[in-house]
Amino acid sequence: MTGWFPPLPNPARRLIAVVLACWLALAGGLALARARRVTVGVLMPAPFADATAELVQQFNRDHRSVQIAVSRGPLDTEALSDLAISSLLLGDAPYDLLLMDVTWTPKYAAAGWLEPLEPLLGDQALAGMAPGAQAGNAFAGHLWRLPLLADMGLLYWRTDLMAAPPRTTTELETIARGLQRRGAVSWGYVWQGRQYEGLSCVFLEVLRGFGGQWLQHDAGQAPQPALQSPEAIAAANWLSGLVRQGITPRAVATVSEAEALQIFGAGEAAFMRNWPYAWRELTRPGSAVAGRVGVAPLVAAPGEQAAATQGSWGFSLLRGSRHPREAAEVLRWFTSEAVGRQLAIRYGYTPVWTSLLEDPSLEAALPLLPALRQGLLHAELRPLTPVYAQLSDALQRQLSALLSDDQPAALAMARAQRQSALILQAAGETP
Repeated sequence: MTGWFPPLPNPARRLIAVVLACWLALAGGLALARARRVTVGVLMPAPFADATAELVQQFNRDHRSVQIAVSRGPLDTEALSDLAISSLLLGDAPYDLLLMDVTWTPKYAAAGWLEPLEPLLGDQALAGMAPGAQAGNAFAGHLWRLPLLADMGLLYWRTDLMAAPPRTTTELETIARGLQRRGAVSWGYVWQGRQYEGLSCVFLEVLRGFGGQWLQHDAGQAPQPALQSPEAIAAANWLSGLVRQGITPRAVATVSEAEALQIFGAGEAAFMRNWPYAWRELTRPGSAVAGRVGVAPLVAAPGEQAAATQGSWGFSLLRGSRHPREAAEVLRWFTSEAVGRQLAIRYGYTPVWTSLLEDPSLEAALPLLPALRQGLLHAELRPLTPVYAQLSDALQRQLSALLSDDQPAALAMARAQRQSALILQAAGETP
């Protein structure tokens, strides 16, 4: 008869009761664990989200109580910032951590969008990091950011066309003109000349290489723009002179990192200014210049010290995070030596830890490491001010006119000086 089963003996009943009790306890425990599990939301630019995806998956497998949910943001730096700011202005940001460009720190801190990190990470959170990587994370007496990776401008050069890279602006011009006269290359030097943040980075490096400063900080005085100095005019004149001489293509006014990489990677230029990521692209199988590229510090005027714009990315804790302690745990993990090593090996990202920068085994996997280490010794920050974006835009406009319209360098710098002074004055940062 269907639906009827013979009665079970007592031992079997007891076994079933025990199994059922264990199952109910396990199910209840799992439900409780899920209820206690904290998810930390992280907003990152698309390339970094992709690069860390496998590591995040491993973290989530290894941790029960804390999980990471990465939001893959736009590729464009400013578009990412706009997305983050929009969510912050709504008052209920869906993110706990934001991977930020180094120039955002003062603006976000001044706006009250970040939580200081010392209460959660202690006062020695940056200890063990290279000095060049430590810069740019603090503002107004607080630590707001921990770097995931370092970045700096580098000089790429053709090892098959010269025995050693140039050290000065004069040497670069001389070598470039000689190679062009011989027909070895179409162009001597390619760099980022489009009207965007890359142009500000290039100019800062040349400016410091001529002994100048963007903002002048005198003791007890508010910062003042120093773009009308003889050094700044000489720096601007050198860049425009490269175009006038044909060492740099006139189309440089439309060139960003990608276009510069394309020209140099095709074997059409002797030198290129770019970021560390370019090394992987130039050494890939099938590259027209694979095995014929070296990396060196950028050039400076004779007698001056070369400098490289610091362009790091780092994590900040957003104000209003519902899980600040768990978010701090995730932040520590992202910026750990273990993650830094993996990102250096897999993607060539510049590590921030001194132990990694000086690790012979890592150098074997990343031959670029000595150049990165040297670049961090003379990394130069862009002005630490909440109005940096406005200052950069004003400078870019004048430099673009200089490169595109043959505007005199002295006039371009005078206009940049005047506009910068007005920006600082309107922000209350100058008398």
